[in-house]
Amino acid sequence: MESCCMAIKANANPINVSNGRSNGGTVFWGESISGGLKSKDFGTQLWKSLTAENGVKKVKPGVAYSVLTPDIDKETMKFQAPIFETPQADPKNVASIILGGGAGTRLFPLTSKRAKPAVPIGGCYRLIDVPMSNCINSGIKKIFILTQFNSFSLNRHLARTYNFGNGVNFGDGFVEVLAATQTPGEAGKKWFQGTADAVRQFVWVFEDAKAKDVEHVLILSGDHLYRADYMDFVQKHIDSNADITVSCLPMDDSRASDYGLVKINGTGRIVQSAEKPKGPNLNAMQVDTSILGLSAQDAARYPYIASMGVYVFKTDVLLKLLTRSYPSCNDFGSEIIPSAVKEHNVQAYLFNDYWEDIGTIKSFFDANLALTEQPPKFEFYDPKTPFYTSPRFLPPTKVDKCRIVDAIISHGCFLRECSVRHSIVGVRSRLESGVELEDTMMMGADYYQTESEIASLLAEGKVPIGVGQNTKIRNCIIDKNAKIGENVIISNSDDVQEAERPQDGFYIRSGITVIMKNATIKDGTVI
Repeated sequence: MESCCMAIKANANPINVSNGRSNGGTVFWGESISGGLKSKDFGTQLWKSLTAENGVKKVKPGVAYSVLTPDIDKETMKFQAPIFETPQADPKNVASIILGGGAGTRLFPLTSKRAKPAVPIGGCYRLIDVPMSNCINSGIKKIFILTQFNSFSLNRHLARTYNFGNGVNFGDGFVEVLAATQTPGEAGKKWFQGTADAVRQFVWVFEDAKAKDVEHVLILSGDHLYRADYMDFVQKHIDSNADITVSCLPMDDSRASDYGLVKINGTGRIVQSAEKPKGPNLNAMQVDTSILGLSAQDAARYPYIASMGVYVFKTDVLLKLLTRSYPSCNDFGSEIIPSAVKEHNVQAYLFNDYWEDIGTIKSFFDANLALTEQPPKFEFYDPKTPFYTSPRFLPPTKVDKCRIVDAIISHGCFLRECSVRHSIVGVRSRLESGVELEDTMMMGADYYQTESEIASLLAEGKVPIGVGQNTKIRNCIIDKNAKIGENVIISNSDDVQEAERPQDGFYIRSGITVIMKNATIKDGTVI
């Protein structure tokens, strides 16, 4: 038995059929056409049946025509064109989970008294402001933040900035801080064992969120610097009908082993994943990145595809993976994603813009100072997608006879006859006359000291918050509330790469001097 498939355009034009059955042939178009549909004369006879006498056409090329049987006789049939459109991503159906990170040992001593996402950046922001602002600018207003280590300052910043009336208004959205806590059962007595385990321990919250029409869950990290519209990411996830989509970027040889790497096929589907491979395993993950749209020259420079640690899951797939498929896997990058590749549609999404993982002292330092360059690779200033932070209600900075080159000066600072070059000066900073700051990231202070308090401290031989007269500082990170005296030199002239001197108020990491939070560096000290 032969069959025929036919595509009909909307508002198809009917053809008048005058003849009935014919003897022995296939009855089509109301008249006899001998032979089957596979006959090579079929097309010719079909076209002839649609032309009038004297060669005048009754049809127009490219337009489909309907055929009616004789017993319907001149009735008109109307067809509605089928609509096959990919659903548009709706931010109301997306919830994001921001992971507060582990102990942050690679960022120590900046994480000695705060969680990684609470580390100040860019003069007046904190790292958590990056994913939070990206969510808000993407229209995503259902946000969970998982915290565990040193979370006091992070919780305080979130409450001041995103939860109360003087912060960002979320309307019908929410920001929920989910702190690691003990729950019934043996597993409930443990801390978060990894990124996936952190989500698993609060899976009951996300199951409840599923009832609120959350179809997709976005997993974000709290220690990255980038600007992104997450809804573009979610739309790609929907368009490709993926169970999981991983945000990726091209990576060069020098840093590839620090990231999770993936291989993809021609459709963008991830076929292999390896977490921070080394040696031969690293070489095995090389791919032709020109399939991502890179030029031949760039593809040669960036032969790897690195995962950003940013994922979007279908909600039901996420819950299934965590609770049923892989209940003992604790990490997304090294366990869940490589395992899911075998059974699920895991797609790659190319993010070909500025992105930096603030995971080490050096990457933190370099990313901050890069903000002062012209033109910068990344900047917080964008009127369409602003970055939010705590509203501190500080006065404008006061500058008196200073030389400032390629620098960022934050709110509420006092600068007197000093030199600032290629540096960031954080909120409420005080720089006295003769101070020279170069290649330095100064975080500022949490509070002011009055002029009388400063004068009293100096009279007693003590050091007030800020930087004292004639002090020279270069290649340095100065944490909050540091008290640096007069005639101090911080330059690491011996190029020491690593040192631990907490009793003296500083560490050296990758050749960068880090002055600890609340530390006091006495007058005349040379580091």
